[in-house]
Amino acid sequence: MRLIDATHYRLPLAGWVSILHRVSGLLMFVLLPFIIWMFDTSLTSEVSYSQFTGVFMGGFGFVPAWFVKLATLALIWAYLHHFIAGVRHLWMDATHSVSKEFGRQSALVTLVLSIALTLVLGYKLFF
Repeated sequence: MRLIDATHYRLPLAGWVSILHRVSGLLMFVLLPFIIWMFDTSLTSEVSYSQFTGVFMGGFGFVPAWFVKLATLALIWAYLHHFIAGVRHLWMDATHSVSKEFGRQSALVTLVLSIALTLVLGYKLFF
């Protein structure tokens, strides 16, 4: 009997997108209390909105501002990646585009778009 070493497998791009789709969904679920807090404090009143923006400038209690921004950046990436990968799956289901080449190309587009949009919005968040 021959043992298979799993470290020698090379996961295709579509496999990475699939795994990251699950990770982004889990991240959004775990950060759901943070999302609800951001939504509530940003819309309740002018005073709560100023508290909301103050968290991004000065932190929140023992949590520094850079960590809040980093969590927000992770949430931005998770949303963008999950959305784009979901559209990719819907497109494949609707058009029956289930070829190896289309899977690789659409996975590449998904990764590039989600990372590029995250960088653009992250720049806006940090600067």
